[in-house]
Amino acid sequence: MFFLRSAFWLTVMFVIIAPKDGDLGRDFGHASQAAVAIGQKALVEHVLRECSFLECPDGKAALAVLSPTPLPSTEASPDASILAPIPRPRPDRMG
Repeated sequence: MFFLRSAFWLTVMFVIIAPKDGDLGRDFGHASQAAVAIGQKALVEHVLRECSFLECPDGKAALAVLSPTPLPSTEASPDASILAPIPRPRPDRMG
């Protein structure tokens, strides 16, 4: 019964306090887009701070995130245009 009364009063207070002309879906959408943009910027700054030249695999991966077009290849093979880190294999004990 405690949870039912708490949920009821929280709902009532939200209806009273909530903004009448606000669109929460739009506001949360803008907030999430801003958070993703800030995260991408921080990641690129961190990667470029550690590796200042484009031959670094991390630098190419960071530029691939920001670049809408694929980066030109510096090597002869077309499938090696962007070098990215490969995740480590799972340990045997994890199946």
